[in-house]
Amino acid sequence: VCFSVGYSAVALNHIIDFKEKKQEIIKPVSPSELFPSLPIVQGTSKRIKVLTRLTLIVSDPSHCNLLRSTSANIRLYDIIAVFPKTEKLFHIACTTLDVDLVCINVTEKLPFYFRRPPVNMAIDRGIYFELLYTPAIKDSTMRRYTISNAISLMQICKGKNIVISSAAERPLELRGPYDVANLGLLFGLSEGEAKAAVSTNCRATILHGETRKSACGVVYTVKKPRKVEEEETVPACKKAKTQA
Repeated sequence: VCFSVGYSAVALNHIIDFKEKKQEIIKPVSPSELFPSLPIVQGTSKRIKVLTRLTLIVSDPSHCNLLRSTSANIRLYDIIAVFPKTEKLFHIACTTLDVDLVCINVTEKLPFYFRRPPVNMAIDRGIYFELLYTPAIKDSTMRRYTISNAISLMQICKGKNIVISSAAERPLELRGPYDVANLGLLFGLSEGEAKAAVSTNCRATILHGETRKSACGVVYTVKKPRKVEEEETVPACKKAKTQA
């Protein structure tokens, strides 16, 4: 469904909740095992890119030790996200943890207020904040919490480093990029910030993950289209003689 509505990349999320039971981080499933032939993105000739993502739901500071360890399996995931349940864990995630995404709770009222120092620290470190829109289209109560918590975050981060994703489990829960960008307006984002939350910010998160995995840096190049004036390399004087 993702390729048919205009997405060029999708992340398969593996969630670990330490509160439920003791779980170990396993190796991510290779996309080639799930999809023998990847579909082509609508309107392009490129095949959709399938990424692997690990999300850790942490409710105790001891749960963060797993992220600080040099686990071989953690490095195999393209994106690492953390879902902090308390203010202390949110501060730790923003300031010290080597992650790509910090998930914001949108299904209930936040037990703490966002503070500017940890949020600014996360922005400086290239970490992005994730807002889910699927709960907002499921239930009116969760829609209220989603908008309220999102606006609280926007007042601190000023719309910077925001990623809006679905966490969809069924095709009917998925929305196209333009519809998601319109939802971003309800979350307190400007038009440009809402578009970035489903495009350039998502790409930056992937590049941050590649940098984390390589412990170096990543150079991302974009081919710039040539202007008509640049293609006309013949000087004006010679062009006039030729026409004469």
